[in-house]
Amino acid sequence: MSLKKFILSKLFLKQLGIAFLIIIGTIIILMISLNIYTRHGQAVPVPDFTGLSMEAAAGLAKKSRMKYQVVDSVYTARVMRGCVAEQNPRPGFRVKKRRTISLTINAFRPEMAAVPDLVDLPLRQAISLIESSGLIMGTLRYKPDLSVNVVLNQLFNGKEISPGDSVQKGSVIDLVLGKGLSNQRTAVPDLVGLPLEEAAGRILGASLNLGTFIFDRTIQTGEDSLKAFVYKQNPEYREDATLQLGSSIYLWMTTDSLRLPADSAFVKTDTTLTTGMFAGKVH
Repeated sequence: MSLKKFILSKLFLKQLGIAFLIIIGTIIILMISLNIYTRHGQAVPVPDFTGLSMEAAAGLAKKSRMKYQVVDSVYTARVMRGCVAEQNPRPGFRVKKRRTISLTINAFRPEMAAVPDLVDLPLRQAISLIESSGLIMGTLRYKPDLSVNVVLNQLFNGKEISPGDSVQKGSVIDLVLGKGLSNQRTAVPDLVGLPLEEAAGRILGASLNLGTFIFDRTIQTGEDSLKAFVYKQNPEYREDATLQLGSSIYLWMTTDSLRLPADSAFVKTDTTLTTGMFAGKVH
């Protein structure tokens, strides 16, 4: 039989059709398998595990068709002991099903930290040492002294504490500093448009204290607070405005950029606050 007749024969056409169907079927099976493997289009929001016991967290993970693993432990007063203190990814972040969520558990026993020797250190160095020791910078108190912004005493719960003494991690250490022998003052920083953590850092850097900060009605959840920024401060910033060392600055926070002053050059960006450092209230 000639090649031309064979190509036009029913047998060849039948075999060609079968081969075509096999190829199409194989492609379909591969696409379905790939879709199942990657779970295409099945991204779901991560549930909030914070504050849950391990039993409750396991139940929520199973219900949400996700996995979890405990990666660390901390000690915080924000949640009960043995419960979830932190998670990664954060609640609401969209992930594929079967994603493993990393959990940090609140320790049953508080972690302890040795209080560093802060006396005679300049303020900036003292703050850095406090934070690197797992402690929290508290209030700055000033009194007349030859030195300026040098630590004279370190306090815990209003009483002097010696270097090397053990306190719970996350404890607040207050500092007494020299303010010179004159009525020394410091410039009021411009805080409008800044996230809370950055504003607090600038306040401390100016030898001032963070007073009360107030959340407006746009801030209802912890997720909202991460996006909040300062829209008003008291005292207000002016180029010639000054305060006595150790004075307090009060802040008002929002997520609504329309509440910013018309002359503000602030461009809003996403930020993350350090948890446990500050506490505010809704107004």
